[in-house]
Amino acid sequence: MLQSHGDKTKRSYAAETSAFQLSEATGRLAGDIETAINACVECCDRHVGSDRIALRCVSTKGVLSEYTFEQLRDMSARAANFFVSQGLRKGDVLAGMLPRTVDLITVILGAWRMGAVYQPLFTAFGPKAIEHRLKMSNARLVATNPANALKFSEIPNHPLLAIVRDKEEPSIDGTIDFRGALAACSSTFDPVIGRGDDLFMMMSTSGTTGLPKGVPVSMRALASFSAYMRYAIDLREDDVFWNIADPGWAYGMYYAVAGPLMLGCATILYEGGFTAESTYSIINRLGVTSLAGSPTAFRLLIAAGEEAATSAKGQLRVVSSAGEPLNPEIIRWFETHLAAPIYDHYGQTETGMVVNNHHGLDHAVRPGSAGFAMPGYRVAVLDDAGRELGPNQPGVLAVDIANSPLMWFKGYFQQDTPAISGGFYRTGDTVEAEADGSISFIGREDDLITSSGYRIGPFDVESALIEHSAVVEAAVIGVPDPERTEIVKAFVVLGKNVEATPDLAEELAQYVKRRLSAHAYPRLVDFVSELPKTPSGKIQRFLLRKAEIEKINAHQKQDHSA
Repeated sequence: MLQSHGDKTKRSYAAETSAFQLSEATGRLAGDIETAINACVECCDRHVGSDRIALRCVSTKGVLSEYTFEQLRDMSARAANFFVSQGLRKGDVLAGMLPRTVDLITVILGAWRMGAVYQPLFTAFGPKAIEHRLKMSNARLVATNPANALKFSEIPNHPLLAIVRDKEEPSIDGTIDFRGALAACSSTFDPVIGRGDDLFMMMSTSGTTGLPKGVPVSMRALASFSAYMRYAIDLREDDVFWNIADPGWAYGMYYAVAGPLMLGCATILYEGGFTAESTYSIINRLGVTSLAGSPTAFRLLIAAGEEAATSAKGQLRVVSSAGEPLNPEIIRWFETHLAAPIYDHYGQTETGMVVNNHHGLDHAVRPGSAGFAMPGYRVAVLDDAGRELGPNQPGVLAVDIANSPLMWFKGYFQQDTPAISGGFYRTGDTVEAEADGSISFIGREDDLITSSGYRIGPFDVESALIEHSAVVEAAVIGVPDPERTEIVKAFVVLGKNVEATPDLAEELAQYVKRRLSAHAYPRLVDFVSELPKTPSGKIQRFLLRKAEIEKINAHQKQDHSA
């Protein structure tokens, strides 16, 4: 049951955690998680009969279209009938590579309705990224549009393509007209019932440290997604919710599609690319009260300036951030210029969100902290030997499987290497536990910098850099140094009309030295026009390190040849 805005009393974090029962969480589902469940029923059919809006789509031209749960039920039934007509059966994988429109939701819900496994393909992917994921999943059909269909000409033996095209767009040989086929299909299709261990999504890791791996998502994850929407997002009955993350990625699929629809709340899709102007416009036009997204997007809102934020000030009740650590400067800016609390949430494709500053629970919130383990999870900080560490001792964040009833991930798809060992899933992120049980993020294990015996997390240095008025974004890595093992190097994106000079580089280095520490400031500063990122917006520091190593090796080779 969603809360209303009038209910301002937050539930106690300690009480909610100690009283947590898996049966209560799964009891919120329409089906039985052990014996009889269907994801389309959970995200659509269960809410039919209320004539409630389920989906708000804003086109690139600003046209708003709204769809009820009844309409989505009928659309998903047509899609399910079409997929079955093409030979797909329960457990088969079908992929979607579509912009954020009602067609995308139709494909997703239609797949779930007939018991198929949906695999998202981000529309910015090139042929190689698509091919890798399709080979991994063995998908049998891809629903896409004419613009993206061209990429498949470079992929040998690709699956059948169902093309979502407008009437004026020409047909493509060897493909099926998706909309035309749906029009000929029945709007009745009984949901195919499965069990909690059956898959309903095939995700991929984001590729921040190498080739993406397949992440099978079972229907047991639905209880976890619902808990996040209630505890961390604090989704309420009269909220207008918008998660701006793309459903081509985990945070968008889990919490812009499945999460809000499970709770009977309308979700918003904007077909266009991200801009500060369009974001503020939609917030004001639709009356958005709960916003979710990534720090990358929020930094772009800040870069647009204080005046741009004026129209939305006071409109947002809560803002939720995920994908990478939330810099304290963003928190301060949102409080000052949007009058909105923005909370950091932590999770992975493999886990969903597991450590959060929960909007719906009463606990201390510290800037720079990822928050507390979500009810239904227990996390620990482990050393290299797998021993649990005490407060303020850096180690790897891990999920305690036996004491995390909402944990659904069991291992990567078709990989022999176990993802869980010693009873823990290790996230690969270095953190510290605080005395109160909250978690402070330090960095990916691969991203940590060792300089003169100190271990330096890039997040702290980056946070200090973006507090400088000239800086929009920053990424920090360690580069080899014969005296200090490594030294800190910063790659900085400057604001508009800011000139990149040696004096500014020195000013930024000293700024961090004063605000952070004498050992952690960047001894090298490069000004760049953009930072390498995954399509979901996460900074790929390993590419910066790789480029630096190649540069060093090239110089050494020149020296030897000379």
